[in-house]
Amino acid sequence: MEKGRILIIDDEEQLRSLMNRVISLEGFTVLEASNLKTGLKIFEKDDIDVILCDVKLPDGNGVDFVKEIKPKSPLIEIILLTAYGNVGDGVQAMKNGAFDYLVKGDDNDKIIPLLGRAIEKVQLQKRIAQLEQQVGKRYSFDSILGNSSLILESIALAKKVAPTDATVLLLGETGTGKEVFAQAIHNGSKRSGNSFLALNCSSFGKELLESEIFGHKAGAFTGAVKDKKGLIEEANNGTLFLDEIAEMHIDLQSKLLRVLETNEFIKVGDTKATKVNVRIIAATNRNLQQEVKDGKFREDLFYRLNTFTILLPPLRQRKEDIILLAENFIKIFSSRMNKRINGMSRDFIDHLYQQEWKGNIRELKNVIERAVILANESELKPEHLPLELQYAVATSNSSFDLASVEKAHIQKILQYNKGNKTKTAELLGIGLTTLYRKLEEYKITSE
Repeated sequence: MEKGRILIIDDEEQLRSLMNRVISLEGFTVLEASNLKTGLKIFEKDDIDVILCDVKLPDGNGVDFVKEIKPKSPLIEIILLTAYGNVGDGVQAMKNGAFDYLVKGDDNDKIIPLLGRAIEKVQLQKRIAQLEQQVGKRYSFDSILGNSSLILESIALAKKVAPTDATVLLLGETGTGKEVFAQAIHNGSKRSGNSFLALNCSSFGKELLESEIFGHKAGAFTGAVKDKKGLIEEANNGTLFLDEIAEMHIDLQSKLLRVLETNEFIKVGDTKATKVNVRIIAATNRNLQQEVKDGKFREDLFYRLNTFTILLPPLRQRKEDIILLAENFIKIFSSRMNKRINGMSRDFIDHLYQQEWKGNIRELKNVIERAVILANESELKPEHLPLELQYAVATSNSSFDLASVEKAHIQKILQYNKGNKTKTAELLGIGLTTLYRKLEEYKITSE
């Protein structure tokens, strides 16, 4: 197995050949160049991990070469070689981004261990870059699936507001993807290189929520043994997503309003204000206007949050997106569980279309995950759905409601017993002959 690709740039042919043999024996692939011009051509055409480069070359200087290459290709590592132990060159090389600096002849035994460390760093950097790319894609607008006019309208609004610093209010039922939208807005903004932090305001009581958001000073209350930064300070220059904002105690709402109006806040137990530059994205599944009328939400905070509002449609209003979402979840969960599931039966799809999906995308995701767990074949079928979903469709579709429910129940018990009809009859409390008659009547197979 190849450990990595090494490029040697040195005008001494004998030394190049020697290093090539030594490095190749360690499992590295080695390429050679006698000058910088040739080395650059190889570098541009090939996927090089580490460059071993002489300092003094016919057409240039290795120290300057590092300065030229590193800004363009930060993932590559360069080790400089010289016949002269010039400390000044070594210092400048490191400042320019060289991985290390070796003296020819004196440090030959250090080359292989040094190459190993350089390759480890390159591989780690490449892995981090891949993960960052995956995370960026995962949280981009491209990750929001849907072709319905309602979701496309919401995406279009989010894309318009993303590059600004405007406060955003996301409205929608539980499970409609409000946090996914918030992350996409952050990722599409100039703050994308900084923190995105999320907090569900319904998860904490008033005092704990105040400490989580605004932080506290040591001694502010029992147990506060040291200073603690709140999420607003942690998200400085980034984005703070406050989910279920309607659950925030009205006393804390005034502190949040101050942040939005003045970009400053006071920690619990502190006497001076802390300045921050943070973007707030809030979300709720409640009617904030009604909450204002009921005296549960500050009117001034509502208008401040309501600068730019995006409504996320429930899944029942965008049913044309159900199959696209389901296929995506099948792909995710079948990969995680190492299963080969190619799709859904027509009956399974019909069942999905006829659900109300009160839990929206989150509910659909859970249903598909469960179905993938149960499936032993390459296709998802109605019997892989939760029993209540099977019954809901059976009773809504058939003029013989009781018969449909009975059929679904027999199928479920038969599946539970892995096709064993004797055990199925026992669990159903009917005779084996009766079970066979019903299997034939409902055209149920045990395969």
